Amino acid sequence: MQVTVTRRKLIIALGPVAAWPFAVGAQQGEQIRRVGVLMNYRESDPAGQLRATAFQQELEKRGWIVGRNLRIDYHWGIGGAGWIRSEIEQLLRPTPDVILANGDAAAREAQVAAHTIPVVFIAGADPVGGGYVQSLAHPGGNLTGFTVLEPSLGPKLLELLKEIAPRLRLAAVLFNSDNPGNRQLSDAAAAAKSGIEVVATPVRESSDIHEAITKLGREPNTGLIVLPDPGTNSHRKLIVELAARYQLPAIHALRAATVDGALMSYGVDLPDLFRRAASYVDRILRGEKPADLPVQQPTKFELIINIKTAKALGLIIPDNLLATADEVIE
Repeated sequence: MQVTVTRRKLIIALGPVAAWPFAVGAQQGEQIRRVGVLMNYRESDPAGQLRATAFQQELEKRGWIVGRNLRIDYHWGIGGAGWIRSEIEQLLRPTPDVILANGDAAAREAQVAAHTIPVVFIAGADPVGGGYVQSLAHPGGNLTGFTVLEPSLGPKLLELLKEIAPRLRLAAVLFNSDNPGNRQLSDAAAAAKSGIEVVATPVRESSDIHEAITKLGREPNTGLIVLPDPGTNSHRKLIVELAARYQLPAIHALRAATVDGALMSYGVDLPDLFRRAASYVDRILRGEKPADLPVQQPTKFELIINIKTAKALGLIIPDNLLATADEVIE
């Protein structure tokens, strides 16, 4: 999915984590370790900043302070394999102690380019099927990390959408056609015995999204499921806008979409995954090997509901759904 690329290559501290100049913060004789981070977000995206902040704050809790004993080089942007390859090549100069690779394409390219450099990934695809690791329990190489792939997510999104829009008869599952993990989730939703017709809707460009949602909007009692991916996430405001235009109930897998006006979202708590990724970076910096750190699956999910959008769609949110929501946006 090709989108505009933004890039930044420098040492930064984010949000409440203050910036410490190297000349001032570094303690004499203390070694400064380097972490290279490839963030699959535009630098201006608040969702990406939130996750980077969570990552850096967790490192700080574990004693790694930017400017004192740690340098973090962030590379921001969304692009194709060629762009990611170029960014990783730049991350390798000078050689980092650890790389954090956000996204499937970043994990793939880091595996090829990094060779023996430890890599911690946060990715949506099956890491064993994708060839990143030998097994979840014993990765075996220089990569380990966290997967956002949870097979039950597709059916759960469909279940929640049906609960909030009981007249639903057809749901289009919007996903990035380049993401094999999303295809698995779409198939799982289609296989669920829900009584709802589920239509897999792969997209790559904004024009694909326009066409798919416009077509869906012409049919009565239809809804939209948007699966998690850097590509669909980068177009989330467009998806939210089109769903509102055609009065489509839509559920996303990322909280940021609900903040931007989507009806609801249910999915992995990504800041939590970035904090957990920081714990692996800490362990590697202290001498542990990626091969010995098991790949972990998500354990924390969050349900977010946008009341204003529900009212605009004429939907009444069941009390039991409101009671289980982690966050309600008024």
